[in-house]
Amino acid sequence: MESQEVHIVGGGLSGLITAMHLLKNGFEVTVYERNPYPKHKVCGEYISNEVLPYLKSLGIDPQRHGAVTLKKLQCSSAKGRGVVVDLPLGGFGLSRYTLDHIIYKEVLLAGGKVLKEQVENILFYDHTFEIKTYSGKTFKADIVVGAYGKRANLDITLSRKFIQQKSPWMAVKSHYKADFQSDLVGLHNFDGGYCGISNVEHGLVNVCYLAQLNSFQQYKDLTIYQEQVLRKNKYLNDFFKNAISVFEKPLTISQISFDRKERVANHILMCGDSASLIHPLCGNGMAMAIMGARILSTCIIKNRQNRGTRQELENAYTQQWENEFRARLQWGRGLQRILIKPMAANLGIATMQHTPRLFKKLIEQTHGKMESV
Repeated sequence: MESQEVHIVGGGLSGLITAMHLLKNGFEVTVYERNPYPKHKVCGEYISNEVLPYLKSLGIDPQRHGAVTLKKLQCSSAKGRGVVVDLPLGGFGLSRYTLDHIIYKEVLLAGGKVLKEQVENILFYDHTFEIKTYSGKTFKADIVVGAYGKRANLDITLSRKFIQQKSPWMAVKSHYKADFQSDLVGLHNFDGGYCGISNVEHGLVNVCYLAQLNSFQQYKDLTIYQEQVLRKNKYLNDFFKNAISVFEKPLTISQISFDRKERVANHILMCGDSASLIHPLCGNGMAMAIMGARILSTCIIKNRQNRGTRQELENAYTQQWENEFRARLQWGRGLQRILIKPMAANLGIATMQHTPRLFKKLIEQTHGKMESV
């Protein structure tokens, strides 16, 4: 299969990175994104430095846009037992509002097309994709990348297995003005979930937490839930008592699925959260999205150079994705099962207080390595 045209459904982080990489290698790229830029998204907004050389190779330097250097991780149990360690690779904090907008503008400068369209259906027949949008337009494509996020109506249309199951998770995000240690990432457990805190650009602090729906439903109000549940953790209480939200209201999403997803569905190459979602407590979802886009882009480029078949492309991408991320996801699921249980979390953090090297090893299992590009 030899093609130089790729259509990407979804203009979030993984979709835009894929577009940028392919444009730099001579491909024609069309991105479908229904939302205007810039836009806030529910996200932890911490990114491991493992992706920094790759981003810079694409001409994207987060530090030039106010990214905050992050060096330490603080973790606490719901009962307030805490531990702090150095992040093995370090990282940086930058909002999706800023990062996605930067890459979007770079895609346009590189000659990419970004259409303000929502895709309704994607059909595949006679070795060609037909993309239908809600505005009634139809587009043809040789290669289609699915980068539309955690869940969408397209997942129902494509009969993906994970979409059939209800998920017990919801996520909430807001930016705050607050006095929070600049180089620190906080990961704090509470009864029914866990909350991440880290600095981003312009002196703001991003707070994003994941909660079980059955924990939230008895309160049915985010303010009350924050006051009566999150603030029982002394670290979260210390933060919220002087923090001022700059959002009119928090952003929320529900039905977040951590179930296994196919990397290829109806010949669509899935990327980012459409391919899989690592538990946010691992703090590395954005880096995974970026590295997943790199893997996919490299596979597409090599397939074109070798004049490979579609099946060869799909097999290569699936295998390389699994090689890179399978172990991370397994560790993430394991950690989530432990830390969501108060007694286990308290015991685990007590153990890590006495053996911080063990804590660092656990962090390394959910992160990649710094690679030159």
